[in-house]
Amino acid sequence: MDTKAEAPKKNNVNSFRPKKVADHEIIDSEGKVVGHIRVKPSGVLWSPKNGKDWFGVSLAEFAAFLENNGKKQKK
Repeated sequence: MDTKAEAPKKNNVNSFRPKKVADHEIIDSEGKVVGHIRVKPSGVLWSPKNGKDWFGVSLAEFAAFLENNGKKQKK
């Protein structure tokens, strides 16, 4: 009698890998690009329109800034 456990079968179907970042283009009321924001697990980055550089802060710095300077909002 063989008591070896069978190895789980591999998934042979292609699937999507979740993104590690979320990029958003910010536009004004006239539809013109203001800049780009990128949210990462480690922080938040900002690039002004036509910008080649990104400016970032850690998630802790971002949270502290908003808690100290932000206006309380409802979801």
